[in-house]
Amino acid sequence: MALASCKAQWIARRAVQALSHPHPRAQPRAIRFRRLSYPSTPRFSPFLSPYGQSASQMCHLAQAVKRNEDDLLNGFGDKNAIEEVKHVLEMAKRASSRKIVLHTDFLTPPVQKESMLLLEKLADIKAIAQGGYPQAERCRISIGHIETLTSEPDIVGAVSITGNFSFDSCSHGDFLGAILATGIARDKLGDILLQGERGAQILIVPELVDFIMATLDKVGNVPVSCTRIPLLALEFEPPRTKSFRSVEASLRVDALASAGFKISRSKLAVLISNGDVRVNWTTVTKNGTTLKSGDIVSVSGQGRLKIGEIITTRKGKFAVELIRYL
Repeated sequence: MALASCKAQWIARRAVQALSHPHPRAQPRAIRFRRLSYPSTPRFSPFLSPYGQSASQMCHLAQAVKRNEDDLLNGFGDKNAIEEVKHVLEMAKRASSRKIVLHTDFLTPPVQKESMLLLEKLADIKAIAQGGYPQAERCRISIGHIETLTSEPDIVGAVSITGNFSFDSCSHGDFLGAILATGIARDKLGDILLQGERGAQILIVPELVDFIMATLDKVGNVPVSCTRIPLLALEFEPPRTKSFRSVEASLRVDALASAGFKISRSKLAVLISNGDVRVNWTTVTKNGTTLKSGDIVSVSGQGRLKIGEIITTRKGKFAVELIRYL
């Protein structure tokens, strides 16, 4: 017991001494390496890009591009089409980095307008929109580096669809439905120019001209034949319209479309629920969607309506100019 007590006291004294007079911590010895010389050839590293940028630099570059894209899309008007516009911007980045020319499919007017406005802000990019004729609504955009895109590419084909429509006239929707029934996607097809009793002329991507000529043999109940035509053979004229005014309590789509197409609001509500009503080429699902000047309303089986000037009356109602396409 005495021995254990002495040992405990000795350990305690050493601990007190260590705390009161701490020994300097031993510093590690410097290790010297002999410098080796290597030939001045680039070494491969999994953390370097082929262009000599580190993975961290590439990450920062990607983030900068993403921020730039977000800045461009800030305040974008049509939220429903934002993904299509993003796709166009991605094409522009590829075209710029690779110095090549890329082409979109046929775009709706809102997407085309917003895309062209954003592409104009890119210093090294040139963009050309083509729809086959000057007044075309649906257009394709060619995107390329300013040193690469030096002329208008041949990216729009034309087909004449003829048949005897004297006793069985077909609408724009009839021709569109017959073409889509062949398996062609809507974005591969441009405008459809109705020719009355003779049929119609259509704009389409050139690589599908032969396909449509081989597969489309009927529109509605009318047998048809398809032939390739040059763009100079297109017969187009400004659309015929009829304008009138209507005083409404609101600018809801069901109110204005009902007045413009002369159909009841209850019938229009059914059309909306069935997905047969579109505003600026985008399907609407709510009766209370608010319209503004310049909006285009399309109703299946009824045609197209443009919202013109809107004036607020003294009683708080709206005198709206409605432009009906004939």
